[in-house]
Amino acid sequence: MSLCTTGELVARAAADRRAVAAFNVVTLEHIEAVIAGAESVGAPVVLQVSENAVKFRYGRLLPLARAAVAAAERADVPVALHLDHVQSDALLRQAPEAGFSSVMYDASRLPYAENLAATRAAADWAHAQGLWIEAELGEVGGKAGRPALDAHAPGARTDPTEARAFVADSGVDALAVAVGSVHAMTTRTATLDHDLLKRLSTALDVPLVLHGSSGVPDDELTAAVTGGITKVNIGTALNVAMTGAIREFLAAHPEAVDSRTYLSVGRDAMAQAVAGLVRLLGATV
Repeated sequence: MSLCTTGELVARAAADRRAVAAFNVVTLEHIEAVIAGAESVGAPVVLQVSENAVKFRYGRLLPLARAAVAAAERADVPVALHLDHVQSDALLRQAPEAGFSSVMYDASRLPYAENLAATRAAADWAHAQGLWIEAELGEVGGKAGRPALDAHAPGARTDPTEARAFVADSGVDALAVAVGSVHAMTTRTATLDHDLLKRLSTALDVPLVLHGSSGVPDDELTAAVTGGITKVNIGTALNVAMTGAIREFLAAHPEAVDSRTYLSVGRDAMAQAVAGLVRLLGATV
């Protein structure tokens, strides 16, 4: 097993009527935890690096990307690399050299026509480089640096008719849909619009992606996969697990100064969270 492509993992998940878990990583500990968690249940996984994560790393993509590639190449399960929520064309163009097989190009903040034009251009370029490309229609909300959006507000949800035209005209390989989840939720209380998801699944012939999945309870996630979701993006759940474990450790060991002692605890907590979510999604039929 080693580095593979996102398109391959998503296609395999769709054929098996399950979903592939895609985890956003920020540090080497995130990368190691995601792979360890996936290996513990023998399931493939996607490592995602977002544009916000790149900004956190002083705007440099390659250090984290190279670490992810090296870890993926040595994994005991298939691992793919995905560049997530890209708004910068300059960052998009770094994806192939950095080892990514796929990218999520996010122009969802723009009016429909501008979103379509920007996404079409990105898709044409990505396909010429052999990249699988995902886009977003509707607005999931909750991303840092974006206006707060009520997931239930008029116009926030993805319209099936509009989505069908968008996919056909943009040429994207997958579509992230807004069905009630929100990015950066720290509690698992989101309720999804499963009727809308069913209509989207019927209307579209590309894989559907659920963003903001950290806030979605287990039963809602399994219902979403049954309803047509094939890729599930998870980020905040890892940070909740890591931060909670580190806080607990430092409260119990106020004398600790060696970062390895508490980072290993945080990494283990993330790995356990990954294992549970991967098992949940992989077991769904």
